[in-house]
Amino acid sequence: MRDHRRMSTDTDEGRKLARVVQTCSAYPSQWDAWTADGQYLYLRYRHGEGSVEWHPGPDFDDGPESWNEGRSGLLIEWDDGTDGGIIGLEDFLAAAGLVLAPGATVPEPPWHAVRSEAG
Repeated sequence: MRDHRRMSTDTDEGRKLARVVQTCSAYPSQWDAWTADGQYLYLRYRHGEGSVEWHPGPDFDDGPESWNEGRSGLLIEWDDGTDGGIIGLEDFLAAAGLVLAPGATVPEPPWHAVRSEAG
C-alpha cells in the first residue's frame, strides 16, 4: 500500500466520509465521496487495485495541469493481488483507511431499485 498524504486527511475529520454515492454498478467499482470537512474524493477499484484521489469536485479536470498545479492528487493506492473489479464499499473503506462519519449519507444506487422492482 502506498499512502500519498498531500491533503488534510491526517485528521479524524479528513478520514471520515459524510456522503458516498456509487457511480458504477459493475466493473470497476467506483464512488464519489465527500469527507466530513467537505473535501471531494474519487474512490475506484479495478484489476485488484484501489485508489483514492482528491479533486476540487466531482466534475474535475483530470488533465496534467490539475495534478501539476496541486488541485488534484493521489491520497492512497493499493493492490490486493486479486485482479478483481468489484468490491463492496465497506471493504473498500477498510482497505483505504477511511470510515463513514456518524449519520453519513449513502443513497441506494438507482439501478438497485430497478432490479428489486423487476424481481
